[in-house]
Amino acid sequence: MPEICRFYGIIIKMFFKPKGHEPAHIHAIYNEFVGIFDIHTFQMIDGDLPLKAQGLVKEWLEANYDKLIEMWNTQVFTKLDPLQ
Repeated sequence: MPEICRFYGIIIKMFFKPKGHEPAHIHAIYNEFVGIFDIHTFQMIDGDLPLKAQGLVKEWLEANYDKLIEMWNTQVFTKLDPLQ
């Protein structure tokens, strides 16, 4: 699973898309916590990521929405800028 960004101790990864792996989503890892976030709604759909980390991931998702959708659709992964 390629790492596409890292900020404030949070690692963002995206799987290569197998058939039936919808909705479009990313995985956020923070220490022993993991959250799976829907790219379209910015909502955590699974996981136990702490609320503060969830907020940072949602802010990052919003800032990178277009690039993330393009990556999901093309499966061409690039590093994205972290939150600043």
